[in-house]
Amino acid sequence: MRPDTPADHIAEAERLLRTAAQYPEDQEPLFLQAAAHLELAGERARASTLYDELLASPETAIDHPHLVKALKASNLWEYGHEAEARAIIDGIRAAGPLDAAPWEIAAETLEAHDELEAAHDFFSTALTLLLAPGEEVPYATQSLVTGRHRVRRLMGVAHDAWDELADTLHTAAVPLDELHDPKRLWSLGSSDPGELQAEINRLRAELGTYRSALSRPFPVAVLHWPEGELRELLTAYPELAREYLSHEDHLARLEAALRDLHATGTPNLGIVTGTVPSYEAFAASEAASPSDPDLLPQYATTLAARGRAVPWPPARSAACWCGSGRPYRECHGAV
Repeated sequence: MRPDTPADHIAEAERLLRTAAQYPEDQEPLFLQAAAHLELAGERARASTLYDELLASPETAIDHPHLVKALKASNLWEYGHEAEARAIIDGIRAAGPLDAAPWEIAAETLEAHDELEAAHDFFSTALTLLLAPGEEVPYATQSLVTGRHRVRRLMGVAHDAWDELADTLHTAAVPLDELHDPKRLWSLGSSDPGELQAEINRLRAELGTYRSALSRPFPVAVLHWPEGELRELLTAYPELAREYLSHEDHLARLEAALRDLHATGTPNLGIVTGTVPSYEAFAASEAASPSDPDLLPQYATTLAARGRAVPWPPARSAACWCGSGRPYRECHGAV
């Protein structure tokens, strides 16, 4: 059952922090989840402490520093530290991170505090940076397109090409223009049965979208082994050699599997990277043998649930997921 009361959220945060102590390699995603629960419980100062603890870690120990900073800024603004929050948000814009999440959180923070022009600038800058003209919009970036549409409707400006793209990406029965209509709140005070029924229909459409997202709280993830880890895995557990013919074949099969899933309409795809010690620890926790190939997809799902998945596909200009250091469009994106 999902936490509901402040006490429930605090208990869940404590559980996540205990898990982080048990799995230090997953400290970042577990701390972020714990901080979110603390915010929901009204323990915002304590949540900020968790963000600060992550940011104080060595640079190599934190995978998404700009995401942590954006979450910290959002939290700070909510309990009276506006100036510090603005400074952090300005720093994120100057840094220009190449993942969507920090841009989205910073933009929505500005939007929530009626800074519509600044929010619009954040959304627009992010999309210009992250998407090339004509490029398919990655799942993680679609919310930027939708958020920009929402802000522009609040500003009362005419549709542009990005707004048309948002309409194309939107799949709910109620059109996006209607969901983002700033006059919707007025209808809640209406005594007209027709207006009230229309608002109920819109809310049901939104609820359906949220339920769909909640039904997949982490990506459908495939398991990636770096070359050195795969070599160590097969040396220790040669029974798994039938699963991995070679490292090159392993990478090619991952990309092919993800493309097949994408072609069938599966959203929110991701890649998790395994390590032999982590896999062995997982096998021990399951009282299973690491040589059992049926354990591999369970391991991938567990890593994804801990927030270790990297969204696929990356932007064409971003580094390839395989770790080659080449842009995705020149590496596996060219397959």
